[in-house]
Amino acid sequence: MELIQENPDLSAYLAADEVIDHEHPLVRETAARLRAESPDAYSYAKAAYEFVRDTIPHSADAGDMRVTWRASDVLEKRTGICHAKAHALAALLRAESIPTALCYQRLTEDDGSDPMLHGLIAVRLPRSGAWARLDARGNKPGVDAQFSLDGERLAWTVRPEFNEVDYPVLYDVPHPACLRALQEASDRPHLWRILPTEL
Repeated sequence: MELIQENPDLSAYLAADEVIDHEHPLVRETAARLRAESPDAYSYAKAAYEFVRDTIPHSADAGDMRVTWRASDVLEKRTGICHAKAHALAALLRAESIPTALCYQRLTEDDGSDPMLHGLIAVRLPRSGAWARLDARGNKPGVDAQFSLDGERLAWTVRPEFNEVDYPVLYDVPHPACLRALQEASDRPHLWRILPTEL
């Protein structure tokens, strides 16, 4: 699949905003701590990915009803669904001047029911010249996402027979429909009812 930048200006994928608030002290502090043990952009990106994947539980896996959406809140509260964790990872990567995009998949249950919109990121490391998708959702039995630039190791591979979709567009900001649901949800069960099922 060819990944397509929604914004042709690569610098847009480095920007800070209300969601990917990489100028926040907690984001900066976390990035500095990870950078201290990572001598180059590749090792830093891998460390940031594994930090978000492994130390911030996916709220559904942990039974946490809280809904987070701002990167600094995800880091502070140590919880979030896939979209929130993608925002946190994007902030940590952008904090170290690594272009990072938000991207999406449409997934379903094993029988093709209950479609949902899944959030992940794409990263463009120096000298690579290409975007690579990464999924920091968090591993569990049946899910083994890994940091890989050579071939995708995402949480899920889409199944076209169930109308699952890999959306090729790389967004510099969260998709408005997803962000609105995250911001309006009173808790995670409410979020599941209002989160978009497709783009």
